[in-house]
Amino acid sequence: MTRLISVKTTDDILPEYRNTPVETLFEYHNFKQPFGSYKDSKMLIGMCMDKRKHLHIPDNFAFIIRTGGANLRYSEFKVSYAIAVGGVRCIALIGHNNCGMVNLISRKRQFVDGLVDATGWDRTQAESHFRHFAPMFEIGNEEDFILSEAKRLRLRYPKIVVAPLFYTLEDNLLYLIREE
Repeated sequence: MTRLISVKTTDDILPEYRNTPVETLFEYHNFKQPFGSYKDSKMLIGMCMDKRKHLHIPDNFAFIIRTGGANLRYSEFKVSYAIAVGGVRCIALIGHNNCGMVNLISRKRQFVDGLVDATGWDRTQAESHFRHFAPMFEIGNEEDFILSEAKRLRLRYPKIVVAPLFYTLEDNLLYLIREE
């Protein structure tokens, strides 16, 4: 059974996200509603840096932090800044299928060879770099990681709404992730 909840109408949006920027995000991205005008952002979107994803949202609608796997663990100061200074009261954490941060060890050779070829690093330096950082950025299963990261952010920022979402590359739509 899939944990993804298809959002084709506003009725599909879970009650905890209705009348929040999460609902508006779905309206813009999935339903292609006409853009509103924004001066201030009330949402932070944390999403993967993957080039295959593009959100359909207006300018100034949200702060966006793009990191491998939508992993905000090492961007926490930026998250805090968006909340404290930027006025953010809602975080949409967006993972996606076929993420490169899953099973990083399978790409070790490609990673090392790429660094050696592109940067001039020697193989030992490139391998050391991979060994040091890959465990920090490996996310495991995409859905599981987004749910665990949403839980972590909720504990860290208890007054902030945190929505675990998922982007599928096949249809370029956003889905909710069922939490159980």
